[in-house]
Amino acid sequence: MIGTAVACPDKFRGTLSAAEAAAAIARGLRSVGVEHVIELPLADGGEGTLDVILAARGGARRTTTVAGPLGDPVDAEWAILGDGTAIVEMARASGRALVAADRRDPLGVSTRGTGELIAAAIRGGATRVVVGVGGSATTDGGLAAVQALDWSFGAVPVTVACDVRSAFLDAAVIFGPQKGASPAQVALLTRRLSQVAAVYRDRLGVDVTEWEGGGAAGGLAGGLAAIGATIEPGFDVVAEIVGLEAAFESADLVITGEGKLDRTSFDGKVVGGVLDVAGDLGVAHRAVIAGQVSDDAREISVLGNVTVLALTDRVWQGGEAFARAALLVEESAVEIARTIG
Repeated sequence: MIGTAVACPDKFRGTLSAAEAAAAIARGLRSVGVEHVIELPLADGGEGTLDVILAARGGARRTTTVAGPLGDPVDAEWAILGDGTAIVEMARASGRALVAADRRDPLGVSTRGTGELIAAAIRGGATRVVVGVGGSATTDGGLAAVQALDWSFGAVPVTVACDVRSAFLDAAVIFGPQKGASPAQVALLTRRLSQVAAVYRDRLGVDVTEWEGGGAAGGLAGGLAAIGATIEPGFDVVAEIVGLEAAFESADLVITGEGKLDRTSFDGKVVGGVLDVAGDLGVAHRAVIAGQVSDDAREISVLGNVTVLALTDRVWQGGEAFARAALLVEESAVEIARTIG
């Protein structure tokens, strides 16, 4: 018998936001008699983090015009919570989604707008700033952002919510191709990152190449850390802000999910984090709903008694999983609840 269930997925990229996925899970559970369902959409510091935190905590949305990744002005949204914490998504100022495919310029994009957005939050009275750094278009080592901040956050503590562990000098090699960089441009960007690291070392006396996660967002994480920010796992940051552990305390069932489940889903991402926390707190039933599940991820049983359902297993053609994602997520939640009984 399920008394309380928590629907806490990440986004299903390209089909459902985290909130839409959580709502679909909740509809399925309620349709089979689960009366108490907590909808708690999650993120790990990437796109959607702002909306996830506001959904859980409330707060005021603000908009500031800043320099986009190619220098064009963009209206970037950020938020401030009731306790004075400001939430900034670098993707809203310096993200890949802001650069049209025919305007990609891996060497010319910059994080200046992100620095301007953080500065706006500080001017707006923030007592703490959380910066989600997923979805970046940039590989400038964060130098433009740091310069826009005049090399200081003042007395305001800043947390970088990071979903990768890559080193500063590896940023171009690992993520440059996703941002349109050719092999020659990757080599050039890597040399430039080395030069930026030297600038930080000479001016601030810090070695950004030594920090885990410093390569996130093309080195933005390392650049912000150079002037005093703390780099933390994005899932942990979001989970603390939205009160994940408190939501799990009375739960009999936790359902999480994302668009594609693979081995990386258990390395600092939402799905792995949720399963770990739920397991540590002794939640009786844990389940994952994903758009598609890789073969290696189907070995999730090593983490314990976890139910895994793939939307692609419920359709004849893969495209249907995208077109009917909400309904399929709902149906999957029904199946999970009925299986538990």
